[in-house]
Amino acid sequence: MARLLTPHIATITELREPHKVLARSGGKPVAILKNSAVVGYLVPQEAVEQVGEHQVATMEELRESLAQSRERVQPVLDYLKDK
Repeated sequence: MARLLTPHIATITELREPHKVLARSGGKPVAILKNSAVVGYLVPQEAVEQVGEHQVATMEELRESLAQSRERVQPVLDYLKDK
């Protein structure tokens, strides 16, 4: 089974009344299932508006993040260097 990207689900049959599906989700995306398989996601307007609320990282934050990830992956890079 595919990994769901949201805890809210609905069936194709329930989409006959999409306003009820959206009201039940509380403004969060809804995974649409058909025969227990994900066929798509229904994303309400409230969730789309929240996407723009992210803060842009500064160059210093970016460098710090890269340095931290480099510490984690350096042993793997060293190992692969000889291969």
